[in-house]
Amino acid sequence: MKQIGVLITLFLLLLTGCGGKQSEDKMVSVTIEPQRYFAEKIAGDKFKINTVVPSGQNPESYDPTPQQMVQVSRSKAYLRIGHIGFEEVWIDKLQENNKEMKFFDLSEGMELIENAEEHHHEHEHDHEHGEECSHSHYGVDPHIWSSITGAKKMAWNTLNAFIALDKENTQFYWENYNRLMTEIEATEQEIEKLLAPLKNRTFIIYHPALTYFSNEYNLTQLSIEMEGKEPSPAQLRRLIDTSRESGAKVVFIQQEFDKKNAELVAKETNCNLVVINPFDYDWKKEMIHIAQALADGETN
Repeated sequence: MKQIGVLITLFLLLLTGCGGKQSEDKMVSVTIEPQRYFAEKIAGDKFKINTVVPSGQNPESYDPTPQQMVQVSRSKAYLRIGHIGFEEVWIDKLQENNKEMKFFDLSEGMELIENAEEHHHEHEHDHEHGEECSHSHYGVDPHIWSSITGAKKMAWNTLNAFIALDKENTQFYWENYNRLMTEIEATEQEIEKLLAPLKNRTFIIYHPALTYFSNEYNLTQLSIEMEGKEPSPAQLRRLIDTSRESGAKVVFIQQEFDKKNAELVAKETNCNLVVINPFDYDWKKEMIHIAQALADGETN
């Protein structure tokens, strides 16, 4: 994120050139598309939801354009995931330059999982390369939305955010929240049905984005990425050996990461290679897609 200083300067210049903070009618900004899914379900037509990091971009290292930052500055509130890379870099600056904007942490009350490897590696990487580690979450795995528990917690915090912003429509938000919870619970039942028969509960993934999901359904996640970096040949060989021993049937690859090593692991282990997008807008569809891929792998 070497362009942060330049972007901040341009951001402030744009604000000045636009005559200061220009508010649009009831807009709220969020970091990633799954948040927009939950926010739109609850907000209905009462708020416009603006997503900063587009689907297909890595929110660990994403640098927003000055125009995007101006758009954020027009929001009444910002709903953050909690600990994802983009937010760790930008939230303090957003708060400093948008005194009237309200900020809500959607991970509040969630039992967060420590990402020990990334946390341990942070200072070594910074010292060696002389730059900020783009995968540092202060030790916290941020991917809470990739689980039913996380989705329920995010929905609850989103509900409370909109009520705080617009108390007059409290009943409206509660009704929408209840409908969303019905959808989340139906998704949970469908996932449970798909995963219940699994004999082998190990899968491989490039970037470890399904830790909360794995904990929820007694699965084992093997990560190709090592401490936020491409694995060395020796690390890759150990992973392939471990994967074979575990009997894993599926390798997940996300669209924002290179497929080369995932394709190699899938070939060496005779696993199905499945493209997933944890940052997709349609949260329900993506969660079921992941569970279905694991169920299909059982017959591989």
